[in-house]
Amino acid sequence: MNERVTESVMLDKLASDLNLEIIYTGRGVVTLSSMSVERPGLQLAGFFSYFDPRRIMVFGLSEHEYLRSFSSEERREKLSRLFDYGEVPCIILSRDLPSVPELMEVVRKASCPLFRSPKVTTDLMSDLYIYLNRMLAPSVTEHGVLMEVFGVGMLLTGKSGVGKSETAMELIKRGHRLIADDSVIIKEIANDLYGTAPEIIRYFIELRGIGIINVKSMYGSGSVLNEKKIELVIQLENWQQGKEYDRMGDTAAFAEYLGIKIPKLTIPVSPGRNLAIIIEVAARNFRLKSMGYDASQELITRSIGR
Repeated sequence: MNERVTESVMLDKLASDLNLEIIYTGRGVVTLSSMSVERPGLQLAGFFSYFDPRRIMVFGLSEHEYLRSFSSEERREKLSRLFDYGEVPCIILSRDLPSVPELMEVVRKASCPLFRSPKVTTDLMSDLYIYLNRMLAPSVTEHGVLMEVFGVGMLLTGKSGVGKSETAMELIKRGHRLIADDSVIIKEIANDLYGTAPEIIRYFIELRGIGIINVKSMYGSGSVLNEKKIELVIQLENWQQGKEYDRMGDTAAFAEYLGIKIPKLTIPVSPGRNLAIIIEVAARNFRLKSMGYDASQELITRSIGR
């Protein structure tokens, strides 16, 4: 079982990602460790069983109007109790609601960042759930290249020097898109695997003999993607004399990441083989199989029918 991670996000990035206004910067960073979001209505009323201070708190119209029904001293006391159980990552006000003066006092005392969103509470909560599930998803890093070929997310793996980056460049030249080269961060989101590149090497490819190139700068923004669902793994390996390779396409093999299995093909590499075309064919064949058509089964059916 993979443990959920903790991510520290700078305020301006969180504000940009979720279209938030920064009201108070507080400690200057938001530490995310829970995928859940808290609406603290019950806590403001004094019920703290099952309360988790690691969750982002959202104040909607109900919480706002509830607080307004009390005196200033009572509001201050109720809001202060929210911070008695641990460090709250941040508070977000929905609907462009104003902050009551006592809330500003309390967040300043706790150095808790405070944001405001123009969205209604339901939409804001939905955005937060999606965002947190992506940020805190279990992840592993794999050596390889992630490409989108005919809409299929294809992870090219194999030993260093086998030709992954060179094949990726040929695919980019043929109109396909790069997601990550050399290091692929794989995240498990809703029982699917998604791949992206570490921020520092995003859009870069290393080509032996040439060096580092920026694919986005050289081929344009249409040649890259930030993230892609991984649907097929292509393992490139040097051709081994005497080894039996699948010639019918009816042998199922899988790669496993984070407990999820992905179909895998092993492609032997030798001089004269056009790997880019082979990978394009693999992508088209994968899509056909996904739609229920299998050429090997049709051939077997024809042979039996003779």
